[in-house]
Amino acid sequence: MKPRRSNLSVPGHLKKMHDKACESQADVIMLDLEDSVPVEEKIKAREQVIDSLLSLDWRRKTVTVRINSLDTPFAHRDLLEVAERAGHVIDAVVIPKVNHPGDVYFADRMLSGIEMQVGTSSAIGIEASIETAEGLLRATEIVQASDRVKTLVFGIADYSASIGARLVSISGHGEKEEELYPGHRWHFAISNMVMHAKAGGALAIDAPYGNFKDLDGLRRFAVMACALGCDGKWAIHPSQIEVINEVFTPSKEDIALAAKVIEANNQAKSEGKGAIAVEGRMVDQATVRLASKLWEQAKYLQLV
Repeated sequence: MKPRRSNLSVPGHLKKMHDKACESQADVIMLDLEDSVPVEEKIKAREQVIDSLLSLDWRRKTVTVRINSLDTPFAHRDLLEVAERAGHVIDAVVIPKVNHPGDVYFADRMLSGIEMQVGTSSAIGIEASIETAEGLLRATEIVQASDRVKTLVFGIADYSASIGARLVSISGHGEKEEELYPGHRWHFAISNMVMHAKAGGALAIDAPYGNFKDLDGLRRFAVMACALGCDGKWAIHPSQIEVINEVFTPSKEDIALAAKVIEANNQAKSEGKGAIAVEGRMVDQATVRLASKLWEQAKYLQLV
């Protein structure tokens, strides 16, 4: 699977932003039909997203479309029209506020029917946004509801509202947290989501950081998300892409250590040894798997 370090959210109704996003350094471009689009622009945004998908060259990108929530009158048309007319371009649809595996069942069956009708050769994936206490509670069921589920995404603002957490920032997306809580306020929620995602073979993506001018704050939160096992982070502004990519890119030191672990493991296998030692420390197979995953990402990014 391609790296999904930076996931840039782009309003669906603003064509000029689509052109810029396509040329950006973001790994993933998410054309958004939900929160960033005013209600009166929903239909226009859907048509604009389809037009942009068909007219721009997205081959260097992972491309997703966030449809409207399934409890709105727009979602089923979003899913139908985007998948039917541009399903061959996109990698996944992002479903907001997934609270129940039934949400995934619905999208999965609908996509299957569309793919049979148009003869799509590859299945469209699903990214499920975990944005409520109920969604987090059922995250295992959600990620196991379909083989299409490739990613779980943490929605910090709506999750905060669902549990009645205090609002400490204008955007509700992470900044000023240290003024309220002595530590990482969302450690449990993000770590919990990561656990469910990885147990189901999916990726985990952290929520955006709201103050796009505060790159130091963005870096702090990205580093914590990476440490908890997230594979990437949403960006709401192009200025955030460079920092996010840097944090979620393996460092030279990490790559060198991974190479040592892999080499030691291969040598141990060739000699019929069960134990592996690297730099005076015993290494288990879990560490070998981590090293192998990091090495593959480094290869894809042409760092080795």
